[in-house]
Amino acid sequence: MKKILYILSAIILAAGCNYLDFDESSSQYSREDMYKTYSNAQKMLTNIYGYMPGKDIADVGSALRDCGSDDAEYADLDASVQRFTNGNWSAVQTVDTKWDLYNGIRSANEFLESMKSIDLSMYRYDGKYQQWLDYMAYYPYEARVLRAYYFFELARRYGDIAMPVDVMLTAEEANVIEKKPFAEVIDFIVSECDECAQNLPATHVGFYEQEVGRVTKGFALAVKAKALLYAASPLHNPSGDRSKWLAAAKAAKEIIDLGTYSLDPAEKANNYMSPEVIFAILRSESGSFERYNFPVRFTMGEKTSIAGNYPTQNLVDAFQTAKGYDITLTANGWQTSDPDFDITKPYEGRDPRFARAILANGMSFKGSTIETFVGGRDYSATRSDLGSPTGYYLRKYIQEETSFVPEATVNYKHQWIVYRYAEALLSYAEAANEYFQSPSETDATLTMSALDAINQVRANAGMPDVSAATAAAFRDAVRREWRVEFAFEDHRFWDVRRWDIGQATQGQVDGVEIVKNGSSLTYSRKTVRTRTWAARQNLYPIPQSELFCNTNLNPQNTGW
Repeated sequence: MKKILYILSAIILAAGCNYLDFDESSSQYSREDMYKTYSNAQKMLTNIYGYMPGKDIADVGSALRDCGSDDAEYADLDASVQRFTNGNWSAVQTVDTKWDLYNGIRSANEFLESMKSIDLSMYRYDGKYQQWLDYMAYYPYEARVLRAYYFFELARRYGDIAMPVDVMLTAEEANVIEKKPFAEVIDFIVSECDECAQNLPATHVGFYEQEVGRVTKGFALAVKAKALLYAASPLHNPSGDRSKWLAAAKAAKEIIDLGTYSLDPAEKANNYMSPEVIFAILRSESGSFERYNFPVRFTMGEKTSIAGNYPTQNLVDAFQTAKGYDITLTANGWQTSDPDFDITKPYEGRDPRFARAILANGMSFKGSTIETFVGGRDYSATRSDLGSPTGYYLRKYIQEETSFVPEATVNYKHQWIVYRYAEALLSYAEAANEYFQSPSETDATLTMSALDAINQVRANAGMPDVSAATAAAFRDAVRREWRVEFAFEDHRFWDVRRWDIGQATQGQVDGVEIVKNGSSLTYSRKTVRTRTWAARQNLYPIPQSELFCNTNLNPQNTGW
């Protein structure tokens, strides 16, 4: 677990037809063997970390979940991520089920039970014995927070879910367990995170082995805050119960009041040491993400399939000008009220976060200039494996220094952000506005206004303050801020659902058509693809295979 939490494979495997059950006979070690040494106990905890879900779908080229929203288009129209957008999605034809998180939950339950009786006293004369005991004092709390997070990941997909807590189910028990209501799942997550936060350190850095990538007090509070924000959001709170928004605001403020984290004006993607990052998934060196997302001419022939995540014009329009004015591409060109904006150079003078998320025509990349105009080096009218279908390329999470030059290849590590401090501020801003029904109001508990919170995030990005005077105007502003601040960090897909806005936003994705005439460029909006949306897509269907195994998982989610 030093520097990076490596996944211990094949220690715990699921058996039978249901991920809720387990067959311990599949391991070469007995359960007792795994808790006879500190090293093995550490590996058992590391295994629980190994179930942490990423931001991508199991497609060639790491299809981001953002491609299932209006922020991006995936090049391969036959990829499974397209089921989110083409209607070819059902309880039989599933995608991104993450039902295997029950393996992680089962592993956590087994670990917590076994740690109650672990005895390393035979090593008491070892010089590291006390260090081991100090470390292991945190282990149960880390496992419980991971378990809570896995329950959250399942609940935001399915709503009501089965909750095997502190029990290792047999196959028979797994196939009769009943679901718990979403509200009860959230209550459990909150109670677990509250207790664990009191017993976890602010950081593991500086503590013996200098470990990073482990659960801390901050992440425990982050899981709680995220769960309560979802519980307060329109999908799960259609009546607008203000007490739920108050709970969400208070939870976010706990993170703010820690004083442990701060906004970082520098890049946070692939930078787990940023003072803003609360938890990140650390991955080993690889060039596969760049192979499928670089403009193809920079892959030196390594890109051999139709794949890649391409930002849409829908997302580009969310980024304001540097002075805070809206700017939109229409069929007849760019439109903005910014008197100083040069519409002949539409990708300059924008919100600085634009260039961190998106590669657009005229931008510099790897010592060259991106050309997505018709006939340009990064354009293809017919083949999306040769050019971008939207006219834009992904920049977020890209390691630009990756090289595919033969005999001189270079790969880099990637770190996927799970939670960072800016999320706490925007969660607070959204929740405080909904609770007070005012962006400027405060009280003795919520001492920061929603405006103050959002404007901290904007100031850090070099953007002017939001000046919304009404709750409705602020709601629009904070939803935009979520979109641009966390572009491609696995938020938009879920925000569309928790806000219940899919019908208004997910019907079509657009791109840009750029025509070069001499030294001038003409920009027009183009439709990339019409998509399918239905209200049932706010929640995933429970896989039919699981319903066959356990009829108590019925009823199926509405509409499926």
